[in-house]
Amino acid sequence: MSKIGYARVSTTGQSLDLQVAKLEETGCDKVFTDMASASNTKRDGFQALLGYLRAGDTLIVTRVDRIARSVLDLQTLVNHLKSNDIQLQALEQPISTDSASGKAFLDMLAVFAEFELNIRKERQLEGIAAAKKAGKYKGRKPISDDVKLDIHRLHKQNQPIAAIARELNISRNTVYKEIKLTNLTHKK
Repeated sequence: MSKIGYARVSTTGQSLDLQVAKLEETGCDKVFTDMASASNTKRDGFQALLGYLRAGDTLIVTRVDRIARSVLDLQTLVNHLKSNDIQLQALEQPISTDSASGKAFLDMLAVFAEFELNIRKERQLEGIAAAKKAGKYKGRKPISDDVKLDIHRLHKQNQPIAAIARELNISRNTVYKEIKLTNLTHKK
């Protein structure tokens, strides 16, 4: 019956130190960490944490948004923990999954965390739209005609899309788009 901590920041410019210190002060035997978006459930530290937890353990986080950003992800995690007899506790929020009121408060916090994430995305899209309108955001530079010709030459040689992308140092998506665009143009 161990206390296991989990700390996460979204970017490498942020520090995990404060979260880790709080978790260690609480008596966590081990602390797993990640520097990645919470919406990415394939985080290395998070996956290692899930593999490490055992029945009777308590998973401790400083805040609920450190472990999940959507209601669905949080509910999935809570159900997984509960089915494995693992408790979840947040230090800065009065939640614990061992009571009905704690679970209800946990669900409310998850709703607010997801709402905050969606608001941030909306603001980012508004900022990009304003920058485009002002002519300050032009997007990625288009590929040259030479690269387009190389794409088609290699495609006609039955080269795999991934090989074409590697050889021309472009993304596979760019290769697909160029081939599709040319096919549509020729059909007209």
